[in-house]
Amino acid sequence: MTDKERIELANILFPNIDKTRDYYEDKYPERDLPEGAMVTRYGPSPTGFVHLGNLLSAFADMMYAKQSNGSFFLRIEDTDQKRMVDGGIENIVSVLHDFDILPNEGYSFGGEYGPYRQSERTEIYQTYVKDLIVKGLAYPCFMTEEEIATIKEEQEINKTKIGIYGVYAQDRDLSLEEVKEHLNNKDEYVIRLKSPGNPKNEIEVVDCIKGKLKFPEHDVDTILLKKDGTPTYHFAHAIDDHLMHTTHVIRGDEWVSSLPLHIQLFEVLGFEPVKYAHIAPITIKDQETGNIRKISKRKDPWFGVKYYDENGIPIEALHLYLATITNTNFEEWYLSNSDKNISDFTFSFDKQAIGGTSFDEAKLVNLCKTYFSRKSGKEVYEETLKWAEKHDVEYSKLLKDNKEDMIEFLSIEKDGPRPRKDISKYSEVKEEFSYAIDSLFEKENYSKNESEKDYDIDLVLDYVNNYLKLDCDNETWFNGVREFATKNGYAASPKEYKNNPEDYKGHVGDICEAIRVMITGRLKSPDLFSIMKILGKDRIQERIDLYKNR
Repeated sequence: MTDKERIELANILFPNIDKTRDYYEDKYPERDLPEGAMVTRYGPSPTGFVHLGNLLSAFADMMYAKQSNGSFFLRIEDTDQKRMVDGGIENIVSVLHDFDILPNEGYSFGGEYGPYRQSERTEIYQTYVKDLIVKGLAYPCFMTEEEIATIKEEQEINKTKIGIYGVYAQDRDLSLEEVKEHLNNKDEYVIRLKSPGNPKNEIEVVDCIKGKLKFPEHDVDTILLKKDGTPTYHFAHAIDDHLMHTTHVIRGDEWVSSLPLHIQLFEVLGFEPVKYAHIAPITIKDQETGNIRKISKRKDPWFGVKYYDENGIPIEALHLYLATITNTNFEEWYLSNSDKNISDFTFSFDKQAIGGTSFDEAKLVNLCKTYFSRKSGKEVYEETLKWAEKHDVEYSKLLKDNKEDMIEFLSIEKDGPRPRKDISKYSEVKEEFSYAIDSLFEKENYSKNESEKDYDIDLVLDYVNNYLKLDCDNETWFNGVREFATKNGYAASPKEYKNNPEDYKGHVGDICEAIRVMITGRLKSPDLFSIMKILGKDRIQERIDLYKNR
């Protein structure tokens, strides 16, 4: 076609498009950001539930943008309307809020580069396609589904590349009159890219994570607009990332194979290409086969984000775990810097794993325990209450009724150089500190944690009634227990007992153990004296009576 014919064709195909590329280039000017600032985007498709891999990508988008004083935005990529699920968009926004991964602009967040939902940007995409038609870089294709299926079958038989390209691109060079004839016949059509690629040539792409990658040039005449005039994902993302001035696209490495097409689209459109960073998949060792596989929503409960909320894993602790996946050196840094938080760490693409990252539940649990160990008792109480109000209403009422005691119990052993690490999630507070609330303790009635030993109840009662002192420090209290032990035929230390077991009934630790079991219902607990001070003598005696009558 001549230049004049292509202009005529473009006006026939897009009679309602009266804006030009320049209009949108002016409407969405360069961002006013400092040099080196990253502009990242989370571009989910509302076609299913949000999973851990999605959170990882969004988390990385947020952290890289934040640390560079850039912008992180949410774009809803809903070009595939047939696969959309009811409430899918609302769920995406809700999850981002629930997990504190918050864009500073985008769909539902506002901003100057919207609309941030692709289904609301169709006119923009058609404007750029109209321009490509004028330039001879795109064309209407009237091939039927049956014709395309026949070509695919032939390609499969001949073991050649699947797609519409070269001799298979039957409508690539239709004349204007032939196109008009199809249109007069009401034949359906798509708009295809007139790919300039030659597979004999090679392109090189520098991935921010994987480094240099080489591919044959893309030569397939990819669909740009579908029959209903809406764009394909590939085309829409190129337009949007350009107009929204995205600098870095961080996405799963299942998209690596699309790089030749995406690079070509940027070139054909005359855009400066974005930088791509492809994240390795999260993998796991299959318990049945022993093989390493990708995480699965069917087999792995922790793949879905609901798992973390329902089980009471702190959002910040999950962020810590996502950070360990994002950068291999993060965990060591975090464990070595107790006075710092995640925003103090500088993330870098060259510290990101190139291969698959194995899900490590033990690492997640350890990070959670470290997180809790760095929180004050009041903070743990408040966060646990907030979680319980949503997931365990009965326990939340007990927490409110026993606020002061709970804060004191949760504060035990928090101030020393090695704060205790006995909690890894909010749901464990009820179990670990069941002895902190009288009604909950009585309900359990020693059924879960009692030792099988036969403790001397009268001995413990004698100590509590006649020797127990709580208005002192820990050392003075323990010296008193030791003195009581020696008066009653017990060794003053385990070592002394071990050297001469025949001379003693036991050692001071046995008396402490008996007290601990009677007042907490368990063999292990935080500092015993601290627990006794919070309970007070009357409640201690009540619990010994409970033990006696169990």
